[in-house]
Formats: sequence, C-alpha cells, structure tokens
Amino acid sequence: MAKLATFQDPIFQDETKAREALETVLWPDGPICRHCGNSDADRIAKMQGKSARPGLHYCNECKSEFTVTVGTVFERSKVPLTKWWMAAHMLNQGKNGASAHEIHRQIGVSYKTAWFMMHRLREAMADLAPGPMGGEGSAIQADETYYGNTSKRSKSYRKGHSQKASIVALVDPGKHTRVFHMKDGANSVDVRQVLVTNVDRKSTLVTDESKLYTRVGKEFSGHEKMNHTGREYVNPRGFTTNNVENFFLQFKRGMRGTYIHCGEQHVQRYLNEFAFRYNNRSGLGVTDGERTARTMQGIEGKRLTYRPTN
Repeated sequence: MAKLATFQDPIFQDETKAREALETVLWPDGPICRHCGNSDADRIAKMQGKSARPGLHYCNECKSEFTVTVGTVFERSKVPLTKWWMAAHMLNQGKNGASAHEIHRQIGVSYKTAWFMMHRLREAMADLAPGPMGGEGSAIQADETYYGNTSKRSKSYRKGHSQKASIVALVDPGKHTRVFHMKDGANSVDVRQVLVTNVDRKSTLVTDESKLYTRVGKEFSGHEKMNHTGREYVNPRGFTTNNVENFFLQFKRGMRGTYIHCGEQHVQRYLNEFAFRYNNRSGLGVTDGERTARTMQGIEGKRLTYRPTN
C-alpha cells in the first residue's frame, strides 16, 4: 500500500509535472542551453505553439533548440518521464535495489526496456569527478572481495579467486565509500593505484593482514591492520574494518537476492548503484525522495546507447 500511495504523486502520473520536476532538479536557477552553456534568461526563449513539443527552449546565442533531456542519459528516449521517475524511485527506495523484471512488471514496459533503463540510471549514479577521501585524522578502511562463479552445479564453475570478479572498496566510516572492479584481478600494483589516486596520504589506512596492502601502507600517515586469521576484528588501538565488510555484505545480499546474476562486464555499474545508495543512506539523513532526486541530478553529461552515437 505504501508503494501505491507513493505513486499517486503527480510526477508519476502527469508528463508535464514530471518534466517540470526534472527541470527543477537540473535547472534550479533557470534553463541552461545544452549546446553552448548559455544561462542568460533574456537570451533563452520557451517555444510556444502547436508545432513546438512540450518543454522545448530556443537559445539566441547558438541558435539551437533544446529540452531538459538533451545531453543526459534520457536523450532520445521514447520512455515517458513519468516512468523514468517511477523506475528511479523504485531503484532507490530499498537497500537491495529493484530488478529489471520488477520494473518491467510494475511500470508497464518491456523487459528489454526495463533492463536498459536500469543501466542508464546506474550510469547516472556514478561520480565522474570525486575528490580525495579522508585527510589528516581520518581512517580509511580498505578491503577486497570476490564475486560471482559460486554455483558448483554450473557447467562453467571453476575454483579459485582468479575465476571471480575482484572488487576493492574504500570506506570513510560515517561518510562515504568508493568501490572498484579490478578487471585484471586484485594485485598489489593495481590496488596501490586505486589507493593513492583516491585517498589523501595524510589518512590512516586500515586493512586486514593481506599482503596487498603491506607496501602501499607505508605511503600513508599510518597503517593499521586487523588479524582476521586470529579472529581479531578490532585491534588494540580501536581500529576496525567492519564498515567495509558490512558494505560487501549488503552488496552480495542484493546481488544474490535481487539481481541473481550479473555479467562481469556490468559489475562496475552495479557497484556504482550500491555505493550511491550507501553514500546517500537514511543513516545520513537522506530520504528516498532526496535519493531519487540526487540520482536525477547525475544524468547530465552522460550518454548510454544501444548503438554508438554519430
């Protein structure tokens, strides 16, 4: 009943309200030309008349027409914006996400369309220009895990970590996380590259006893280790890797319970999805509606198409 009550909101029912809501999210200070970046209200006109499609604007600087969806993952999409808002809300209302089959059944699109919509929204959730994590006095937890190829009944089953997708996560407790699919496997060289490009060297690095972090740990202000082999989960100085372990637990629970299967070529997008929800969780005071709006804010400057664009 709660889901049905939520979907009575006008943005899920009326295309005009859905477009206006998207304009409010992306253009809080008024329209911005998608072609030249002009934001002068006196040089942008809203097209009127029967021949003009809803939401069309004209820029007097570059003499181009544009709508709020131009230059976003929604560009040239035939799916109504009301259904985009529904899909984004469903993807953000729970910790485990929503499968393409559920989206397909709930909002009335084909499974192929729902699957592609989900990947576009995951692309919107990706942070393309993140700043450094941590800093002086901060402790960044780092750990690796392996996903996929777990069913021994499968004909393609092969034993060992080399047959699974390698994942490295960085967590700043109480703040946010970043997660990376290591396409060539988790090795000390690639793990070091992830750490030094994402974490401030003034931070304290907190890991388990894995040899992946032994050398790179010396490049930070401190390196605290947990002896997991000896069942140590909080070391004598009070450091722990429980936060990053909890993130992995949530990721695997969602993948096994909601998505069931994921091809390795798509792993990074699913990681972006779970990291986005973690970084905008209710524990940080973010509501489902705010999380959905933040997803919509990420659609700008990204394209994802079935075929290469011209």
